Amino acid sequence: MPTQPNNPLHGKTLENVLNELVAHYGWPEMGRRIRINCFTTDPGIPSSLKFLRKTPWARKKVEDLYLDTDF
Repeated sequence: MPTQPNNPLHGKTLENVLNELVAHYGWPEMGRRIRINCFTTDPGIPSSLKFLRKTPWARKKVEDLYLDTDF
C-alpha cells in the first residue's frame, strides 16, 4: 500500500475518527459543533457511521473537526 505523507487522516478509519471525537467531546457537544440529527437525536456510532458514509458533506465536517481538535 502506498504511503500518503500529505494526508493527515491516512490510516484512520471513519469509525476511529468518530470514536475519538465522541470520547473527547461527547454527543451533546458533537451535536452543537456539527448540526446533524444523527448526533442530536438518539446518537450512536453505528447509525452515525451509516449516515456519514453516504453523506460526503457531513463526513467532511467530521474529518475537519477531527483535524482541528487538539487531543
